[in-house]
Amino acid sequence: MNRKIFTHILALVALASVTPVMAQAPGWAKVRIGVEANYPPFSQMGTDGKFSGFDIDIANALCAEMKAECSLVSQEWDGMMPALNARKFDMIVASMSITEERKKAADFSDSYYDIPSTWIAKAGSIGEVNAASLKGKKIIVTRNTPRAAFVQANFKDNEMLLVAKEADVTMELAAGRGDIGFGSSLAATAAFLKSPEGRTFARVGAPVTLGSAKQGGGVGIAMRKGEESLRLKVNAALKTITANGVYKTINDKYFDVNIRGE
Repeated sequence: MNRKIFTHILALVALASVTPVMAQAPGWAKVRIGVEANYPPFSQMGTDGKFSGFDIDIANALCAEMKAECSLVSQEWDGMMPALNARKFDMIVASMSITEERKKAADFSDSYYDIPSTWIAKAGSIGEVNAASLKGKKIIVTRNTPRAAFVQANFKDNEMLLVAKEADVTMELAAGRGDIGFGSSLAATAAFLKSPEGRTFARVGAPVTLGSAKQGGGVGIAMRKGEESLRLKVNAALKTITANGVYKTINDKYFDVNIRGE
């Protein structure tokens, strides 16, 4: 066989073997999303097994804008980041605060909401919140969060009750297993303080802002490191649903304030 023809045939064979791989390059037509499903009004699972809440609606709106077929995967909070990096799902929409520590393990979208944290205690039991007023008090806070880091740094002498998820902060507080809880100001207002269990509790002290969206903080969507094409698609979709009113519709369904942080 002519050497030139043989070389040409080899090139065609190589091209045929490469083309299918190129065609399978990730376009994110299918996306799996990790959700906590135990943090109302942001996410929860009904008795029918269906997810609902602000985070769930945001996830679905982003998928619709990206024209992606999405599936929601329920995951306990402590296992969120390990499950993401083990490829159990492709991104996390679970009210995850953007922190420098978390950015070592994952990439984040732009912030999609940004709200302060708040202290909650028995009404009238505590005025100002400082080291002196909380002396001898047990503080309840969700572990592995910026709030826990804040409490550990600023209230070193206090006993802490570290709980697995945000809903446990108010549950343990109502059960009398701590003196003061530190959690999301919206979760406290929208859920616990309006519930029968929360009627004798109140927000105390001043709200605490741990990181603003304008400074690279806030709450974002986590993705595996290096998957820039997905991050860009999510950010573009987030900008679109913010501009076209879809975000506002979802926001107003759950809250009476704008939580976008802009």
